[in-house]
Amino acid sequence: MVDRDPERCIECQVCVNQCSFDVHYYDAEDDEVRSHEENCVGCHRCAVFCPTQALTIRRNPLDYRENYNWRPEAIEDVIKQAETGGVLLTGMGNDKGYRIYWDHLVLNASQVTNPSIDPLREPMELTTWLGRKPDRVELAPDSIDLKTELSPQVKLEIPVMFSAMSYGAVSLNVHESLARAATEAGTLWNTGEGGLHPRLYQYGANTIVQVASGRFGVHPEYLNIARAVEIKIGQGAKPGIGGHLPGEKVSREVSLTRMIPQGTDALSPAPHHDIYSIEDLAQLIYALKEATNYQKPILVKIAAVHNSAAIASGMVRAGADIIVLDGLRGSTGAAPKIIRDNVGIPIELALASVDSRLRQEGIRNQASVVIAGGIRTSGDVTKAIALGADAVYIATSALIALGCHVCQQCHTGKCAWGICTTDPALTKRVNPEIGARRLTNLLHSWSLEIKDMLGGMGINAVESLRGNRLHLRAVGLTDTELEILGVKMAGS
Repeated sequence: MVDRDPERCIECQVCVNQCSFDVHYYDAEDDEVRSHEENCVGCHRCAVFCPTQALTIRRNPLDYRENYNWRPEAIEDVIKQAETGGVLLTGMGNDKGYRIYWDHLVLNASQVTNPSIDPLREPMELTTWLGRKPDRVELAPDSIDLKTELSPQVKLEIPVMFSAMSYGAVSLNVHESLARAATEAGTLWNTGEGGLHPRLYQYGANTIVQVASGRFGVHPEYLNIARAVEIKIGQGAKPGIGGHLPGEKVSREVSLTRMIPQGTDALSPAPHHDIYSIEDLAQLIYALKEATNYQKPILVKIAAVHNSAAIASGMVRAGADIIVLDGLRGSTGAAPKIIRDNVGIPIELALASVDSRLRQEGIRNQASVVIAGGIRTSGDVTKAIALGADAVYIATSALIALGCHVCQQCHTGKCAWGICTTDPALTKRVNPEIGARRLTNLLHSWSLEIKDMLGGMGINAVESLRGNRLHLRAVGLTDTELEILGVKMAGS
C-alpha cells in the first residue's frame, strides 16, 4: 500500500519520474499525484527519493481467511496461472523458511590457554590462492626455486569474489562497478553466461569468464582476456533447467555481446549438449585449457544437490582446478518460481559433504572449493571457510550494496534502482564509479571483520582456518545435521 501524506506532498512528481512500474501518476485535472497501488512491488525508491518524506510503503493486509496451508502466496499463484496458463517467473533467491545453517553455527574463541591476536598490532593474512595443488613440493638442488611444476593459481587478497551475473540480467554499469571493485580490492568478478562487453576487457586480469550451455558470447578473445574460465553446469536458483534471459532485456548492446538476435529470449539448454558424462566434462575442460595455452585455471560450477559430493569427486578427476557449489538460496535474474522454491539443497550441507568426500579420497588438494548462494555477512564467510571452503562468491550482497531492495522483479527489466535492467534511462541510475566505491567499501569492511574473528580465535592466517571444523560449534541442530556438517554441539 502507498500511503501519501497530503500535508507533506507538494505534487513535485519526483515519485512519478522515479517509479519504473507506473505506480504513481499525476492527475492534471485535480492537480494531484495519485497511485495505482496494484502495481507497487515494494522497491521503496519513491519513498527514498521523496524530498518531503510524504510516502510510506507498507504491506497490504490481505483479507483472505486465515489458513496455514492455503496462504495468500499460494492462492495468488493459482489465480495467476489460471489467468495466464503460463509458468510463473521470479527473480532473486529462495525466500522460503528453510533452515539457514549459518545462523545455527557459532565460531570458537581463544581465551587463556591460546591467547588471541590483536589484528591492529599484528599482521593477519587473508591472501588466498585458488587452483590445483600438488601432492608434494620439491625444491631444486641447492636452491629455493621450485622443482615441482605448479598448475595455474589465482591470487585473492580476500577470500570473497563477485559471483556470476550476466550482462543483460544486470546492466553494463553494474558489470563495470563489479569489475572496477574487483580490480581495486584484489579479487575477481564473474561475467556470468552473457559474454563480456568490450568496454570491460581492460579488467581482464580480475575477470572470470563463464562458458555455459548456450555458449553466449564465447570466442577465443573472450577466453584469453580472462584470469580464469568457469564452466557452468548449474546454478542454485534453478538446478537442472538451464538459463533464461527474457527477450525484453535483450537490447542491441546485449545482443551484440551475446551474439544473438535483439529482442529474443536467451535460453540456455538444460544440459550442455556435449556433456553427458564425467568423461565428456573432462574433454571440455581440456579443450578450454588447450584454447588458453594451459595458463588459466578452469572452474566447474554445479548447483548443490543430494549427490554433489560424488559429482565433485568426478569433476576433480576430470581435471577441474576449482569446484564451485551454488546453494538453495542462490539468486537469479529470472527463474520459474516453482523451481527456485523447491529444488536444490542448502549450501552448508553440500559444502560439508563435498569437503569430507574429497578428503576421504585423498584428493582435496587437487581442487579448490568455492561456494555461493546466500552469503550475507563476513560471519557467513568465516564459517564457510571453517566448514571447508577456500573462498566464497557473493552476488545478492553485492547488489544490495549497489542499491538493490530485493523486490524480486529482476525478470521484468524494470528495476527502479537501475540494476537488473537494460533500459538506458534506468541504467544511468547506477554510477560505476560510485558503485565500485561502495563494493570496495563492503569488501574492506568484511576484511576487517574477518581479521577480528581470526584474531579472536588465535589465528593469524585464513589458511589455518580452512576446513578446521573444531573452530565451529552448533546450536539447535539434530544429531543427523551435526553428523553431516561434521560439527560438535555447543558445550561439547
